[in-house]
Amino acid sequence: MSELEPSDRELKANLKQNVEQDTDAAVAEIILENSEKNHRKSWLALLLLISIGINGIAVFRVFSPTQQAQKPAAATTKVPPPRAVEVTTLTSGNVTNSVQLLGQVESPQQATIRAQTGGVIKNVLVQPGDKVRAGIAIAIIDDADQKLALSQAEAQLAQQRNNLARLEVGTRPEIIAQRQAAVNSAQAREREAVDNLKRNTGLVKQGALPERLLVEARAAVDDVKGERLEAQAELAEAQAGATREEIAAQGSNVEAAVAAVNQAKLQIERTRIEANSNGVVLQRQVSPGDYVQPGGEIATFIAGERLDIFLELPEQLSGRVKPGTKVELTARALPQWRGNATITGVVPTAEAASRRQRVRVRLDNPPPGLLPGMAISGNLQLPGNTQGFVVSRDALTRKQNQWLVFAVEDGKAKQLEVEMVADMGEKVAISGAGLQNGQTVVLSGGDGLKDKAEVKVKG
Repeated sequence: MSELEPSDRELKANLKQNVEQDTDAAVAEIILENSEKNHRKSWLALLLLISIGINGIAVFRVFSPTQQAQKPAAATTKVPPPRAVEVTTLTSGNVTNSVQLLGQVESPQQATIRAQTGGVIKNVLVQPGDKVRAGIAIAIIDDADQKLALSQAEAQLAQQRNNLARLEVGTRPEIIAQRQAAVNSAQAREREAVDNLKRNTGLVKQGALPERLLVEARAAVDDVKGERLEAQAELAEAQAGATREEIAAQGSNVEAAVAAVNQAKLQIERTRIEANSNGVVLQRQVSPGDYVQPGGEIATFIAGERLDIFLELPEQLSGRVKPGTKVELTARALPQWRGNATITGVVPTAEAASRRQRVRVRLDNPPPGLLPGMAISGNLQLPGNTQGFVVSRDALTRKQNQWLVFAVEDGKAKQLEVEMVADMGEKVAISGAGLQNGQTVVLSGGDGLKDKAEVKVKG
């Protein structure tokens, strides 16, 4: 822009000429230089405005909506690949209804161990919560009284056995001789008494003795006669020996004495109180130093290897549930545990307050931590009268308030609206237009899937 246009040159020449005519040459030169500077500034301003306009147009084209619209248009030209999905088939059948039951855990065996003999508690060997096995000692009673009773019973047995042996062997010869001597002595006294009676009788008749002495002599004869008869009877008994009845009676006495000894030994054994089955100690009722009578409570046990679950049936299900029905058990105290069991018994009456019938489930191997008194729930599957298509819960897709499944036809997904007929846990029963038995539907990979989208079946 250092050179001027032809019109400008003419203007400069005319201006110079006029200035030279009216003013000094120096003044004219200054005026010309100022004029040239002002003219250059105007051209610079004009060029700046033109540059700003060109740049503005470029920026407007870059950020204009037409440019933004061109980019998505170019992206939509790419076709997405088919989505990989897993499929399953629909099966038709009767719908099963899921019923949630509430109940609690109970112990089928809860027993109180009692003392079978009296005495002072010497030691208690268990505490509440201890696991015990059958035959393990749980308490010891002082056995001093029982040992004394055993000694007495053994002494009585020895005496009765001795008496029986004497009867079985018979009377010894020296005893027979002794009794024979007693008979001879009695006979001699009897003869003496008879002679004395005869002599006194003659003297009384003669009047030499009073009548009173005759009466005393007759009484003495009767006394010695009785002694003779008794001695003869004892001699005859010794010579004949014991009868069978006497030996049998004495044998019974010996058996009774043996039973008394055995009973005394049993009482000593019972001072060691033992558990009669496997279980867990729920409570103990005695401490060392306590005196217990026969039948006194020692400890309460519950069975630890088996538990009973009692579930309550709604009134409308009374009579419909039978033994052998499968049930799934869950407990709030054991969130990771799920037990599959069968109903083993149905209580034939309903509770008066709740009008609910109870069913029993036997757990032979309960999980650790499941204790009597805990709450438990059971999920019962009962067959219904409704027909539907059964499919895994994973095949359902929820959009707003509508359940959907995607059928696979000719490599494309077909969206079908369905209605959930019954919730059966891992599986559900559905119904809807377009559903067919054996139809292939998407099992996994259906999230975000659209109608008529291309799919590729895995495997």
